[in-house]
Amino acid sequence: MTDTENNKNSNSPVLRFPGFTEPWKKCRLGDYIRIFSGESPNCVSSKFGIIPYYKVEQLNWCEKYLGETPYLSQRGKNILPEGCVVFSKRGAAILTNKVRMNLFPINIDTNLMGIKADNSFISDQYLFYFILRARLSRIADTSTIPQINNIHINPITIHVPSLEEQEKITRSLGLLDERIATQRRLIEDLEKLKSSIVEEVYCSPRENVPRQRINKKYVDNWSVCQLGDICTRITRRNTTIESNRILTIAAQYGLIDQCSFFNKVVASENLSNYYILKKGDFAYNKSYSGDYIWGAVKRLDKYESGVLSPLYICFQPKEKLIDSDYLLFYFESKKWHKDIAEIVVEGARNHGLLNVSIKDFFNMLIPLPSLDEQRDIAATIRAVLIKIECERTILQRYESQKGYLLSKMLI
Repeated sequence: MTDTENNKNSNSPVLRFPGFTEPWKKCRLGDYIRIFSGESPNCVSSKFGIIPYYKVEQLNWCEKYLGETPYLSQRGKNILPEGCVVFSKRGAAILTNKVRMNLFPINIDTNLMGIKADNSFISDQYLFYFILRARLSRIADTSTIPQINNIHINPITIHVPSLEEQEKITRSLGLLDERIATQRRLIEDLEKLKSSIVEEVYCSPRENVPRQRINKKYVDNWSVCQLGDICTRITRRNTTIESNRILTIAAQYGLIDQCSFFNKVVASENLSNYYILKKGDFAYNKSYSGDYIWGAVKRLDKYESGVLSPLYICFQPKEKLIDSDYLLFYFESKKWHKDIAEIVVEGARNHGLLNVSIKDFFNMLIPLPSLDEQRDIAATIRAVLIKIECERTILQRYESQKGYLLSKMLI
């Protein structure tokens, strides 16, 4: 591949495969595509046969190709032929730049649109990567709700090489896409492995032996204690404004700076009544949402200190009794859910908060092996997490490489 960055010819990309020197043809996209609109599920029928029907949510479920099980299998009027580039035409999904291709004829809902290339001039794969590089958010009307229509698509200027060069470009990018997809599956498998290890080597509070021991040398039954026996409640207040970093619990990211997470501060201006947390301290958020139907317990790992609303229950593990990582991974499992569920009075949910008192929370039962076994359990899970982070770094580099190639190999 040659670098033509100093080439003043604007009809040539920065990077080209050897042997290709002809300038690319500059044209109007609308002259070489067909545009397909979506239709309501009420307009599709199984009377004339079966065609998969896709909704906008499924853009997030697929990698490059629409291949997941569709919502409906019916037939409508606006059937998209194989090889269309499909993307959202309205709403926040436009900003995520999710672009997909269909491998077989489909119907789509009214929030999606599809475009099909004139294959005598533009290949389907080349059109896919061109739209991906163009970024939908740049094309869309974002004055109110983001939206894309024919008037945004048709006038776009596209530079087109020969079909032979298009094939070289898309083949190269396609191989990278396959590697990215493999990397994502590897990370998913490692995350499943981590969850499986936790499920096997931890007890629930009603058990005294896990399904699998982390090491055959451990044979003693586990004991059961109350959380208050192995942890100390944190009640220190920010009376002297020791810290201005306001924390919040995000189920996916843990204890995180509120300003970074929300892009604004939503806490009270008076922070003197807030709890001060030090690195290694825990907090329980009684709010419930999504997969966290019993709230979330997280540890402060990102910062040396911060302050947290008194609505949270904060605590610190006693180092001589319990390993901090062992406790962290226990609360990331579902082993404690049954015990907290028995504390919460059925239907007693107020303004999005579970009805869990401080006393009941610290009376929650915790299964406890010896400190050595705790540390071995934590070390094993930590090793998997380190591997996951390494693989995520590799994924980010692949994605950066793809972004670079899209910007240099296409105009």
